[in-house]
Amino acid sequence: MSRSALTGSRIRERRSMMEMRQADLARHVGISASYLNLIEHNRRRIGGKLLMDIASALQIEPAALSEGAEAHLVARLREAAADGGKRTEIERVDEFAGRFPGWAELVVEKQRRIAALERTVEVLTDRLTHDPFLSAALHDILTAVASIRSTSSILVETPELEPEWRGRFQRNINEDSQRLSEASRSLVSYLDGVDDIDASSTSPQEELEAFLATHDFHFPDLEESPTEETINQLINGVDLLRSTSAQALAVSHLTQYVQDAQRLPLTRLRSVLGTYGLDPSALAANTGVDLPLLFRRLAALPKELEYGPIGLVVCDASGTLIFRKQIEGFPLPRFGAACPLWPLFRALSQPMMPLMMDLTQAGRGAGHFRSYSIAQAVGDVSFGKSMRFEASMLVIPEEAGVEKDYELVGVSCRICPSATCGARREPSILAEGF
Repeated sequence: MSRSALTGSRIRERRSMMEMRQADLARHVGISASYLNLIEHNRRRIGGKLLMDIASALQIEPAALSEGAEAHLVARLREAAADGGKRTEIERVDEFAGRFPGWAELVVEKQRRIAALERTVEVLTDRLTHDPFLSAALHDILTAVASIRSTSSILVETPELEPEWRGRFQRNINEDSQRLSEASRSLVSYLDGVDDIDASSTSPQEELEAFLATHDFHFPDLEESPTEETINQLINGVDLLRSTSAQALAVSHLTQYVQDAQRLPLTRLRSVLGTYGLDPSALAANTGVDLPLLFRRLAALPKELEYGPIGLVVCDASGTLIFRKQIEGFPLPRFGAACPLWPLFRALSQPMMPLMMDLTQAGRGAGHFRSYSIAQAVGDVSFGKSMRFEASMLVIPEEAGVEKDYELVGVSCRICPSATCGARREPSILAEGF
């Protein structure tokens, strides 16, 4: 049943919310109660003046009755059905959203909550597997425990131990206990950031990303005639940039931002976007800049231009991610290696060859994306010196329901539920269809 055929259900729902009797509404608009009953049960179509009169009586816009406010619900319900992997009456999703908007909202909200919890599990698992701080902290704890156990065994099993040596062992137990307490306290404090897991930083790169995220990756002060003092003002005193390494990375990034803005000013980019849209090939050809620079400028577009979220990932020749701008539906690993099926890494084997690929990530709540990737040499290129390459991948969300073949990729092997992937490096902790 189409959304337009559910006008009667919306009229009934709105009338019930206003605690208006069917007979009162019928009398108000000049029709019989029996005819209104047929309309409310979708047995008679309605439009024109009668729809306008009913909408006026119910104090609502006519479009809200004829088209409904549940279009977004239908899209999210379809996503929930696709993620669930169970048999659902997908052909009746419009009817469900129209007749039971409250239940539809609940299903959508639960699906959203499940996706958020799964993301937390993925990040925690990635952290537990690859986080160097956790590895060091757990090593300290295990070392302290082993030392205390060994010393305690000596004290218990050697009753004739001389007082001098007994005192030394007791002193060792005391020192190891203090070390164990400090390591445990530090670990608990670190894990307390679970509720704000995406904001907790453990490396200079993450501090930089948190700083950039607070500015939505866009810096108006650097778009026109900035100075070195402008960059220093943006960085100095920022709590997110706690380490000197993070501050150095911020200076490097903002310096690159200034250079990019000078080569491709925002006014010029805005004008070509109005003509060609988010087509990197056409944009690069009409602005005269290379694709990596264009990718960086597109990822730094201000929100008011309303081109939607645009993600960007950059890696060096080793495959290490050196820059990440994450968007919803396409999570990026915080630690460890990313999915080897990403076109970002394929681009490294085909330098200067632009790659376009439609992607979706395995698991629930994954969106559909168009990706553009390219690998180019960076720095000085001269004979007798090794060339240094970086690969960039632009990620742009696509409308739900677009029919095309999407390449299935993951985040990283450890938290990828796809059991049939031939590129898997290690078993996943997630079951198929998670």
